[in-house]
Amino acid sequence: AMRDLEIRGAGNLLGTAQSGHITAVGFDLYCQLLKTAVARMKGQKTTRLVDTKLQLDFIAWQENEVDEPAGRHGAFLPRSYLSESRWRMDGYRRIAESHDEEELKKLRADWRDKYGPWPAPVERLLLATQVKINAARARISLVETQGAKLMLRQGQDYIMVSGKFPRLTTSDPISKLNEIISWVASLQKSPASGGSAPSSA
Repeated sequence: AMRDLEIRGAGNLLGTAQSGHITAVGFDLYCQLLKTAVARMKGQKTTRLVDTKLQLDFIAWQENEVDEPAGRHGAFLPRSYLSESRWRMDGYRRIAESHDEEELKKLRADWRDKYGPWPAPVERLLLATQVKINAARARISLVETQGAKLMLRQGQDYIMVSGKFPRLTTSDPISKLNEIISWVASLQKSPASGGSAPSSA
C-alpha cells in the first residue's frame, strides 16, 4: 500500500496535485489530522493544522517532473538518498506532520545522523516545508509563483505592495525558497502586526 501511494504521487505533499484516496484532503493534511486525533485520544496538547498550499512553478514535486533546463527543479526524497520505500514514506509522513521549525530542525538532524548529507532535492523539500509552516503561521492560504512574481493569498485577498505583486530577485531554486521564507517572515511583522513588508521590484 505504501509503494502504491508513492507511485501515485505521495511525493507531491506540498502542492495541490494529489491523487488516489487522499485527493480530498491531501497526504500532508491527512497525516496531520491523524496525528491530531491520536494526540486528543491520549489527552495530549494538539497543534494548529498547517494547510497552506504551494504552487511553485520552479519546483517539481516528483522525480519524473524534473526539467532543470526549463527551470523546474526537484523537491522530493530520491531513491539515491533513501533507498527503501518504507524509509521514503516515513520521511514524507514526518515532513507532512511538521508543524513548526523545531520539528523541522529535529527532522534535519535525524536525517543527517541516519543517512548523511542530503542532495539538493531534499534541501529544496525541507525549505519548501519551512515556507509552508511559516506561511500557515502568517495565515497565508496560498503561496504561488509565476516567474519572478510572488503571489501570497490571505483569505480571498492577495498581498500587494504599492499595488503590485512582490517580485523575486534571485534565480536559483534554493535562493528563491529562502527569499520566499524572508517575505513570509516579513508579513508576520507587517503593518497589521507592527512592521513592514519589503518593497516589490
